[in-house]
Order: sequence, then structure tokens, then C-alpha cells
Amino acid sequence: MPSTIKPPIPLKGRGSDWAIAHRFERQARECFDDGWGTLEQEAAEEQLPPSTQIIEEHAKSIISSNQSPDISFDLSINPYRGCEHGCIYCFARPTHSYLNLSPGLDFETRIIAKVNAVERLHAAFASRAYSPKLLCLGTATDAYQPIERKLCITRGLVELMAACQHPFSIVTKSAGVERDLDLLASMAARRQVGVYVSITTLDPTLARILEPRAAAPQRRLRTLKTLAEAGVPVGVSVSPIIPFLNEPELEQILTAAAEAGASKAFSIPLRLPWEVAPLFQDWLQQHVPDKAARVMARVREMRGGADNDPRFGSRMRGEGIWAQLLQQRMRKACARLGLNRERIPLDLSQFRPPASPGGAQAELF
Repeated sequence: MPSTIKPPIPLKGRGSDWAIAHRFERQARECFDDGWGTLEQEAAEEQLPPSTQIIEEHAKSIISSNQSPDISFDLSINPYRGCEHGCIYCFARPTHSYLNLSPGLDFETRIIAKVNAVERLHAAFASRAYSPKLLCLGTATDAYQPIERKLCITRGLVELMAACQHPFSIVTKSAGVERDLDLLASMAARRQVGVYVSITTLDPTLARILEPRAAAPQRRLRTLKTLAEAGVPVGVSVSPIIPFLNEPELEQILTAAAEAGASKAFSIPLRLPWEVAPLFQDWLQQHVPDKAARVMARVREMRGGADNDPRFGSRMRGEGIWAQLLQQRMRKACARLGLNRERIPLDLSQFRPPASPGGAQAELF
């Protein structure tokens, strides 16, 4: 079971140092002094930066259907569970609870890799019942997180979608997406791909503690520029907007993204579902204690007095005067910079199912 004990100082390179207990915890274990110095040994081990563990999973399916009316895509693919980027605000952290793992430290150190993802996607595309819909790659965790450089699961998925001419969009905060530019550029020419780069701050000091293993802000701007120059339509996601932290930078981020070549933009106020709320508040106390109370007061003002509001519609926009002001600032900045707030249009009409295993000869038998 994940320990709920926290180290006295933040762990270098990790978003959370807390293996927080979760709502599906099956058992709790108390510390016990066995007389052999075990407690001292465990305390010493907890000070070491935890290494990332990769757990292989053979998924039954790889495509998830969207049931939320306030999300603009129909289908999503996540080749990984958990994310080594370690963004403290990540709304997907609670999904690790379903695996009986901690949404805190485990989420960013115990990564589930769906090693048969390409096989499952091939089977889905080959089904006679399948019809192409708007599909987004990397919605819960980043499809281009560090382990992708070794496993190349996302690369295989992109290759298959390119071969089948199945349009898709990508949301990432990794420069690793540039690796697949050979495929993305050709798909972009057929209006079959759009890439959104998430840029939450231009301040490298804030980025280092907010998103410790994601690409640096200037590197993400360079990725935007590289993709745009190759003809790939790119947008920017200024999400989440955190009051008094990255919120003052909203217009500067949009300006920098537009100058780098972004043509679309969207933003979402900070969401704190389930275990993310105590994790984020603990992070505030560690890193910006002087702002912690103000940040949470403003968050609750937008969320009806609670840490989080899960209702469809309001969860992506917030409510109240401050949320309205944010929307107004976003709208005016996008109009001034020529950033369209609608999603990148994709052509679904060119999809062709994959060939059956064995190619044309197999069809003779």
C-alpha cells in the first residue's frame, strides 16, 4: 500500500512528495518498530529521489468514448496511465486510485504503459462497426512524456492513424512531439491533424516547481514555431489558470504563442477533483505559502464555495465575477492577436480501414 508519510522537504524533480492515501484504499499499515532499525532505514530511503517504474499493461481496448457534453472531442486515446511530468495540478491524478495506487507520488513514478495499444487500435479501426469521429491523443496523461522516447507507443499509434488517414488532435507539453513531424506534416496537408501545446507560464522558476519534468516554457514555444513552420496547425492551451500564480501572465502567454505561430487558443480554470485538492494545497504551503490562502479563496469563489465543482459546463469555465473576467480577458486577447477560439477543423472523410493481417493474400482464403 502507498505510504501516507511525507518527506520533510520536497523531492527534487517531482511535483508531489506525498503518497497520499486515496478513496479506494483497501488497507492501511501502521509503522512498527521491530528492533532492527527498520524505521530509521525506511526514513532514510524516503529521502532518496524515487525512480520511475514502468508497469506493462495489455489493454482490452484503447479508445475511450467521451461522455462529457463540455468536451469538444468524441474519442480519446491514452497510451499511458500516470505521467512523469509531475504537474501538481493534473486533474487526472485521481485515476491512479482505480489501480489502488496513490494519486500523489505514485501517479508520477509508477507509469502504466499500454504495450499493445497499436494492436488494439488496429482492431478497432478494422471493425465494420467503426466510424471515424473526432479523436484526441493524450487527454488524461501526456502521450509524449519522457518514457515515450524509449517505448515509442505513441509513435506506433500515430503511424497507424497516418496509414489509415484517421484525423486526430494532440494535447501535449512536451517537445517530443517534434519527433513525429514527418508524419504530422503530411497529415496536416490533408487537414487530418492539429496540435495544441500546453503553456501554463513563461516563468521558468514557476514552471520548474509547477511542472518539474515537462519541457521548459521557451522550449514549448520553440515547438509551436517548429510545427507551425512545417505547416502543422497549432494552438495553445493556457490551462489551468491558477489565480495569482499564472493568471497574471494570461495575455503574455497568448502573445508569445501567437508570435510563435499558434492560430488557436483555449483556457480552463484550475480544477481540483478528489485527491488533487489536498495535494495542491500541500504544494501551495510548501512553495508559495504567502499566496496559499488567497489562491484557494479565489478558487472557491469560482467553484461555488467548494474546492471543486464537477458539474458539466461550469467545471470548465467556473462561475461568478472572477470567472467572467477571465473569460472576458481571454476573449479580448484572442481577438487582438487573431487567435481563433474554435477547435482546429479536421477532415473525417478520408478514413480508410487498415488492411487485414497478411494483406491481400489473406483475403483469398
